[in-house]
Amino acid sequence: MRQHHLITALLSCGLLLGSTASARQQASTVPAHEYFHIQLGGSEKQPESGRLLLFAQDANDAEAEASKRGQTSVDDVDTSPFFPTKTSVAAREVSRIVPGQTVDIDVDRTAFPAGWSSLPPGDYYVQAVLDVHHDYNYSGRDAGDLLSKVVKLHLPAASIPTLSLDRTLPAHDPWTLGRWATPAMRQALPAARAHAREIDFTSPSLTAFWGRPIHMRGRVLLPPNYDAHAKKTWPVVYYTQGFGGNNNRVIGTLVSVYAAMAKGQMPPMIWVFLDESSPTGTHEFADSVNNGPWGHALTTELIPHLEAHYRMDARASGRFLQGHSSGGWATLWLQTRYPKIFGGTWSTSPDPSDFHDFTGVDLYAPHANVYYRPDGTPYPLVRDHGKVLATFKQFAQLERVMGPYGGQMASFEWVFSPKGKGGRPEQMFNRDTGDVNPVVVDYWRDHYDIAYRLQHHWAQLKPYLNGKIHLYVGTADTFYLDGAAHKLKAVLDSLHAKSDIRFIPGRTHFDLYRIGKDRNGLLKEISWAMYAVARPHSKLKPVGMPAP
Repeated sequence: MRQHHLITALLSCGLLLGSTASARQQASTVPAHEYFHIQLGGSEKQPESGRLLLFAQDANDAEAEASKRGQTSVDDVDTSPFFPTKTSVAAREVSRIVPGQTVDIDVDRTAFPAGWSSLPPGDYYVQAVLDVHHDYNYSGRDAGDLLSKVVKLHLPAASIPTLSLDRTLPAHDPWTLGRWATPAMRQALPAARAHAREIDFTSPSLTAFWGRPIHMRGRVLLPPNYDAHAKKTWPVVYYTQGFGGNNNRVIGTLVSVYAAMAKGQMPPMIWVFLDESSPTGTHEFADSVNNGPWGHALTTELIPHLEAHYRMDARASGRFLQGHSSGGWATLWLQTRYPKIFGGTWSTSPDPSDFHDFTGVDLYAPHANVYYRPDGTPYPLVRDHGKVLATFKQFAQLERVMGPYGGQMASFEWVFSPKGKGGRPEQMFNRDTGDVNPVVVDYWRDHYDIAYRLQHHWAQLKPYLNGKIHLYVGTADTFYLDGAAHKLKAVLDSLHAKSDIRFIPGRTHFDLYRIGKDRNGLLKEISWAMYAVARPHSKLKPVGMPAP
């Protein structure tokens, strides 16, 4: 029953405390709550649980977007951190729902950007999703999630609407390339698949930390001329993905790398595509009191295991790191934390490496707040060149509604923060106010601020790290990550360190690798720079592209 109907009924019966007048005054100040009935379709075979999410989008906007995509109908309603306020989202936890059972969701209790009772009256497309793996913040909709049909409704509705979760998303074959794939990728796919090996390694140290088997996953890509019985070895690139990546979502990059090696556009090397996704977001191969010793496990367990099974160059000068975004931070961290293991990192658009500029916010400032500047204006977080698409507050509060696990902000805390009560990490900032917790930030600084680490340990690190840091970021980075890169460069320059930090004019987070018409041109250049370190006397040159 809706709350305003309940208040009216109680007033008519004289059951509210206080005078009738005061009760009426209270009723007028209590906002009405809207509800939906969500049913688990009778065709489902077993009980389910998860995060129940309800999405609503203005009908005119949804139809216009569908038309731009060439669709004749609205097939799904979803949200996006790039346009967070276009879709209203409501959520609740469902501990158990059986086929045919109905649960109610109060779309005003846990909602973004506001309760649905505040939506302008009109037509909306609405869809329900049961996130059974609690990973919507990281992966979005994926295999096993339950969906309702998209329904067009007039809101506020005259009666409580009912949606049925009657479709289960099937598993997707990761080797099926999407429409974005180039003809060269499609042609190279069979050979790339034949040269790929899946990694499923149970880590002793991570297993001991968690008290249950923890698997390290990834894919090894062997070069076209690889010979398991040859005396020679091949240089190795350890590649990490950005936030939202996983073992299946790396296939496009894997195929592109193989196609480039087959054409001689990239040198013959072994590529290890590491999966750094976890239930908490990305563990970023950091040794963390919350996620466990992932860096230790990689360097002392997984890498020796791989080198025992493949013809890998096991010298530091033959091991390289490359990653983008959160993967860029991971590779930068691994290089600076384990400088004797790797021969260099080529990190692109890394997450903040100096917390004086955490996507534009100085976390060390007195009374720091991630939502508002000192003058009260909101901090932006997502941009398209000069246009702000989302603020820090919108991004964080949408994430909170989607669930307290796996989101980008929560992921940072699982990596960087001290352990808090109840086994969860301490929050770096208050989700309601944006106020920064300086005690938590001090912990972040002492353990994970890369610039701080370099500044205070350079004398010990210099012999093993000098000349090994390479960083590329666009001056129009979508998440303002060029700011922290500038501060890192200033620290390295003040230390008279040899480094290569480049700011590519006009490039964003998503087109950084493009050179001319080649959307992977930068990756090809990076691969040749690595190869020159591993094989300085090689006469091998790129085919079909300018020399690096």
